[in-house]
Amino acid sequence: MKIGLFDHVEKADRPLGTLFNERLTFAAAAEEADFYCLHVAEHHASPLNMVPAPNVYLAAVARETRRIRLGPLVYLLPLYSPLRLLEEIAMVDHLSGGRLEIGIGRGVSPFEVGYHKIDPEKSRDIFIDSYRCIRAGMAGDTLDYEGPYHTYRNVPIVLRPLQQPHPPFWYGSSNTTGATWAGENGMHFVANGPVELAKTNIAAFKTALAKRGAPLSPKAEFPGGTVIGVSRYVIVADTDEAAERIARPALEAHLASLNWLRVRHNDTGLTSRAKIPTGHTYADLIREGAAIVGTPDKVVKEIARQTPELGVNYLLTYMFLGDMSLTDALRSLQLFKTEVMPRIASL
Repeated sequence: MKIGLFDHVEKADRPLGTLFNERLTFAAAAEEADFYCLHVAEHHASPLNMVPAPNVYLAAVARETRRIRLGPLVYLLPLYSPLRLLEEIAMVDHLSGGRLEIGIGRGVSPFEVGYHKIDPEKSRDIFIDSYRCIRAGMAGDTLDYEGPYHTYRNVPIVLRPLQQPHPPFWYGSSNTTGATWAGENGMHFVANGPVELAKTNIAAFKTALAKRGAPLSPKAEFPGGTVIGVSRYVIVADTDEAAERIARPALEAHLASLNWLRVRHNDTGLTSRAKIPTGHTYADLIREGAAIVGTPDKVVKEIARQTPELGVNYLLTYMFLGDMSLTDALRSLQLFKTEVMPRIASL
C-alpha cells in the first residue's frame, strides 16, 4: 500500500505567508518520508481553504520538491474555462517535471459554486461537459469541441503537458453516483467518510471499473493499475494522551471550518449537496474510523483493521489540519514515517 498526503490548507492563527511556508516545509518532509503524492483541495470563500487557486500553490510546491507527485483533489471543473485549465495543467506538469495528477469534481458545496454564478442543480452537467472538453483538448494540437456549455472551434493547443497523452485523472467521492461515474470513466479513486459509507462507494467504483475493463491511465506501481484509496485523518504521538491533545482541537477547528459556510447560510437541513459525509464531532470521527489517532501501535492496528475491509491500495492521510502547529505535525509525520509506514507497506 502506498501513502498519500491530503491538505485543505485551512486558515489558522498565524500570517498566511507563514502558513504557506510551513506547508512547503511539511511537503518536503513528506517527500523525504517517501509519500506518493500531495493532493490539495479547492474551496472558495471559506476558511476551510486558503489555496482556492490550486495551480498557483502546486507550482510553488513543485519548485520545493523533486519526487513527490502533486495534484488537486479536486479541480472544481464548473468554475473553469476549459481552455485556460488546459494551459495551466500543461504549465504545472512541466514545472513539476511531469509529476501532476489531475483530480476533478463538480464541487460539494452549493454555496461555493453559487458564489461563482453556477446553478448547483446544473453543476453536474457542466462538470461532465467540461471534462469531455478538456479530454478533447488533450487529444491533439487543435481543440474542436461542441457541448451544451462549451464550444471551441479550431483553437491551437500550443501548451501540452509533459506527460503524454495527459497526466492521470482522479476522482474523489462520498456517494455511489460519483463513484460509479469514476469507475465508468477509468479514474483513479479516493473515498472518504465512515467505514461503511466508504466501503459502499468503493464497491460501486470497483463494479463500474470492472465493466469498463481497464483504467484510463494505468499505474504500474498499483495492483491492477488503478489507485483505490481512502482518506483518513491520521495523527500520531508518543502516547495516546499526547495524540488526543493535538488531534482534538485540530479536528474541532477543522470541523468548524468544514461547516462554516453552512452555518453562515443558516442551513440546518443538511441538503444533499451540503451534507458532510463524516462525523460532526471529534468523537464521531474516531468512532466512524474517519480519524485515526494515537500511538504508532494503535494507528497501525486501526489501519490494518480497515484496509482489508475496504479493499484499498492507497491510504490518503490528512496529517496537518485545523490550527495544528508545524512542530506537532512534523513530529506526527516522523513517527508515521519510522514506526507506521514500514508496518503497513505490505497491506
